[in-house]
Amino acid sequence: MLTALAVALAVAASAAACWLITRDRLTEQLDATLGNVSVDAAYVRALSAECNGTAPEGIRFQPTPYTIQLVSVDGSVCTSPEKSQIPAERADVAVAQGRSGGTVHTARAADGAEMRVSTVPYHGPATDALGNQVAVSVAAPMEQVTEPLNQLALVLLIVAGVGVLGAATTGLWVARAGLKPVDRLTAAVEHVARTEDLAVRIPTEGEDEIARLSRSFNSMTAALAASRDLQQQLIADAGHELRTPLTSLRTNIDLLERSERTGRAIPPADKLALLDSVKAQMGELAALIGDLQELSRTPEQGPGGHPALKVVALHDITGTALERARLRGPSLTLDAALDSWYVRAEPAALERAVVNLLDNAVKFSPPGATVEVRLKDGLLTVRDHGPGIPEDELPHVFERFWRSPSARSLPGSGLGLSIVARTAQQAGGAIRLRPAPGGGTLAELHLPGAPVPPPEEPPGEPSAAEPEGPPAAG
Repeated sequence: MLTALAVALAVAASAAACWLITRDRLTEQLDATLGNVSVDAAYVRALSAECNGTAPEGIRFQPTPYTIQLVSVDGSVCTSPEKSQIPAERADVAVAQGRSGGTVHTARAADGAEMRVSTVPYHGPATDALGNQVAVSVAAPMEQVTEPLNQLALVLLIVAGVGVLGAATTGLWVARAGLKPVDRLTAAVEHVARTEDLAVRIPTEGEDEIARLSRSFNSMTAALAASRDLQQQLIADAGHELRTPLTSLRTNIDLLERSERTGRAIPPADKLALLDSVKAQMGELAALIGDLQELSRTPEQGPGGHPALKVVALHDITGTALERARLRGPSLTLDAALDSWYVRAEPAALERAVVNLLDNAVKFSPPGATVEVRLKDGLLTVRDHGPGIPEDELPHVFERFWRSPSARSLPGSGLGLSIVARTAQQAGGAIRLRPAPGGGTLAELHLPGAPVPPPEEPPGEPSAAEPEGPPAAG
């Protein structure tokens, strides 16, 4: 409708301009023709004598397509025979009185015909009945102008109507064709909202805004589908991991309950073993729930929706984690050499990640072994002397709930290294595990930063030491 309206206005303006210009040009041509008409002096004298009643009988006037009139100073007119009289106007009288050098105007004759009149002074011997000087008017019908204009108006009206109709049809077709992708996108959104089916994809082609929006929608649904799949997988894996300690807890508690009901006491050593098992299973459940909470925790958001990271001393966090690791592995030797290194990260998450790395090394180290911890130039390495990780299992170590077949009998939830990988990614770093020379496993955690803390800055200004983006994973 807007397209048709715009075209209609443009065509109407063009048609009006064309009609007005044509009218002016035709009128100018008629005026020029009337100005070039030369009235013979004998004709003027004969017409004057005819009007004054002094003309001889039988006088004949030659036929002419123009209406010729003599205008007196008092406004009376003398019209050529067989022509309709045209009343004199003030401009014509002014010419007869010698106050104007000539005039051209449009007037209506006695028979109603519209005439174009050109009046000029006459300096010959012809006078009116009172002997006053007269002016000569030459007039022609305005049909010479109006008929072509009417034909032109009809043509313009037809052309304008066809143009507006064509523009409306084309605009409707273009609008429908342009809105088809929007209709498809709307239908897809409504389908997803109604059925929660995230497998819907919109076919896209081209590089316009609708195509970009469709691709963004496809990417969004794909991301949502992947997130839902991961969520379902996480729930399924968590349920599977919870089933084992819960089953063990139920079995041990059933044994204790049955002993109390039947009155058959369990030997003290067996009862102590059952209580130790219950305690261990409770600890495993607590650790699993804590790891799940850590994985599901949303990082604190700062300006622009990015994680709110703080400058923390990696060497201090590693030192704290080493103290906890010594308590969990009293028979192990932890050899540490830590250089100063400051990074931008979430302090709690980073400490949890370092603790997980050290716990992993402690768990797989044999009694009396040495765990080597080094921090230099932003690279934190933890090397144990345990059995190591087979090459075919290395690609899976950072997957949630994945545990090596050889380590499934050991305590753990299978989430520790997943937490480490997530924390490293949020801090712009990378984590890698590889076999250590001579046996064991070498964990390498690289975090961008600096050996000295950044200078204090006014609130609200970004730090120059803040890394612009995460480096490529090593």
